[in-house]
Amino acid sequence: MPRTCLVTGAASGIGHATAALLRQRGHTVIGADLHAGDIRADLATDEGRAALVARARELTGGRLDAVVCCAGVARFDPVTIRLNHFGAVATLDGLLPLLAAGTAPRAVVVGSIDSVHPTDPETVAAALAGDEAAAVAAARAAVDRGEGHLVYSSSKAALSRWVRRTAVTDAWAGAGVTLNAVAPGVVVTPLTRPLLDDPATRALVERAVPMPLHGHARPEQIAPLIAWLASPENALVTGQVVFADGGADAVLRGDGTW
Repeated sequence: MPRTCLVTGAASGIGHATAALLRQRGHTVIGADLHAGDIRADLATDEGRAALVARARELTGGRLDAVVCCAGVARFDPVTIRLNHFGAVATLDGLLPLLAAGTAPRAVVVGSIDSVHPTDPETVAAALAGDEAAAVAAARAAVDRGEGHLVYSSSKAALSRWVRRTAVTDAWAGAGVTLNAVAPGVVVTPLTRPLLDDPATRALVERAVPMPLHGHARPEQIAPLIAWLASPENALVTGQVVFADGGADAVLRGDGTW
């Protein structure tokens, strides 16, 4: 049965691949991105988040069957926590009423294998407390002391923990809406290509994210998992962070998570 889905970050990378796959399967896809798509909005800002929700309501008549949050950046800058965590949370919170009105409603966010790497505790704690100003200040402090690389991992770790906490609440599970995260390993996109093309940085990336199964991924290899989690076939999986990482999480953490 055709469904109505909204995908953020739909202009490139995993978002583009997911939107394309959903359309190929006969679904209506509303693509949202910063400079292109059916909805153009900056999800790192309050104004952009409100505009996304308002426009989505107009385009859908007030009902959505699936929301996929792919919009994100990986900068040594507080905008990373603004977009990756607070942008995704605001999108999902804002569109929850539309999902609740949909059929077999599903929500999926894109996390990262970086969520298991070291983070900045202050940034994560502020994000989970919903305090964007404090999270931005903590992220800026991390950058200033030369630990800007922690901002991205912090944004994805906070988002993964938010998913775990939120998915089982009355507002989500109680309303029959599944909420999950997909955590890819290294995916070859315009963002990562410069790193992978340089032998020195490629070696660093491969040490940080070892992927024994098939190596680095393509966006098209991540999209089917997202599509399944966003489908009616997924009746029971919720509150999960599903690693689509070629085995990186198993290499890095072993069985210690149990």
